[in-house]
Amino acid sequence: MNENGNIRDARSLGLPRMLLLGLQHLFAMFGATILVPILVNGYFHGEGLSIQVTLFMAGIGTLFFHICSRMKVPAFLGSSFAFLGGFATVAELNTGIFADMSYGEKLPYACGGIVVAGLAYLVLALIIRVLGVKRVMHYLPPVVTGPIIICIGLSLAPSAVANASTFWPLALIALGVIIIFNVWGKGMFRIIPILMGVVISYAAAVVLNAMGVTAADGSPLLDFSTVASAKMVGIPAFQLCKFDLTAIFVMAPIALATMMEHIGDISAISATVGENFIEDPGLDRTLIGDGLATALSALFGGPANTTYGENTGVLELSHVHDPSVIRIAACFAIVLGFIPKMEAIIGSMPASIIGGVSFILYGMISAIGVRNVVENQVDLKESRNLIIAAVILVCGLGFSNGLTFQVGSASITLTGLALAAIFGILLNIILPGNSYEFGKNPVGDIHRGVGINTYPKKK
Repeated sequence: MNENGNIRDARSLGLPRMLLLGLQHLFAMFGATILVPILVNGYFHGEGLSIQVTLFMAGIGTLFFHICSRMKVPAFLGSSFAFLGGFATVAELNTGIFADMSYGEKLPYACGGIVVAGLAYLVLALIIRVLGVKRVMHYLPPVVTGPIIICIGLSLAPSAVANASTFWPLALIALGVIIIFNVWGKGMFRIIPILMGVVISYAAAVVLNAMGVTAADGSPLLDFSTVASAKMVGIPAFQLCKFDLTAIFVMAPIALATMMEHIGDISAISATVGENFIEDPGLDRTLIGDGLATALSALFGGPANTTYGENTGVLELSHVHDPSVIRIAACFAIVLGFIPKMEAIIGSMPASIIGGVSFILYGMISAIGVRNVVENQVDLKESRNLIIAAVILVCGLGFSNGLTFQVGSASITLTGLALAAIFGILLNIILPGNSYEFGKNPVGDIHRGVGINTYPKKK
């Protein structure tokens, strides 16, 4: 069924088009998802996370999340960057049982800490289930969630520029193609602008590379060395996690940050789709799905999972809001986990193309946050609202490297988004004048995507 120009049931497009839409979501999440194991491998000197395991668990985690959320929320779960500081800390532990361990032997303990972090989501889910979502959402009014959503997009902006600056011509080709197909495209081409941007800019990269054109640092635009050496089929290198209190105290507290990010992401997805995901299937169910997906991934040697803003941007741009398309992308990710060569081919995509695509995706997320503030008529002439919004924006964008502090011998890092959420919620509780009542303004809540009353169904 199509409503307001958005496609809620992609089956009307046919299976071939649904597969293309799933492939589009795969491309959107791929770069960031494989970047996490690449960075972690640096911390562990080549003995870190497996890209194949990461892709497989991202797919499995996404499907698991959809089951927990009653197949209603169009979210893709990819690798979380929030735990990178924890991985770096565990890699350098050299006391107690870690004193004589190799880097590879420490990795399972880092994953064990993530399992505990994932299970911590269940505690917040229980609180929401007991107190009710209306009482919890009282502390998450539009003046809090709107700026947080803005920060989600803008905090990713530097990575878009950094990637694009490796070779601006390719980034601009990708960006230009996406705009052209989104604005002037007809039929199916209008709803797969991201995929067309990737395909056409990659084709341009092949031509330019053959002509001897190089990236800004002098390196080749395309490097197929890993493609040639990669196997066609291979089993992901799964490994069971291990548990130690030291590693748990390093990794588990990061869940405080990622749970706040989860609330912001679900609000962003809800606002994008115009559905009532906070109420149905419920924030408690989405938290359970995200937490258990994270725990399941780490249990078998993968990174933490998190809802991906990149795919939220695709939802906004394509206007296809059917969760089944996301599940197709998840199946693609699972299959890629067993095909190292295909993984290497997609991984050879120049960073500049990812940067060009990200210009649109990240900007879309921030625009959704601005729309939430405007449509809910948040009065920023009120000192209370202005202070809350200001602190959220500065925390979310100012702490680019997060805030690191010591708890005993453990080093804990809270991301800028986590700090923004924490301070925003606290200020909303402390400052007098919080008159927001969830459900009192159904139209405003619906525009935020968290309304109790759903849109009237068309007959």
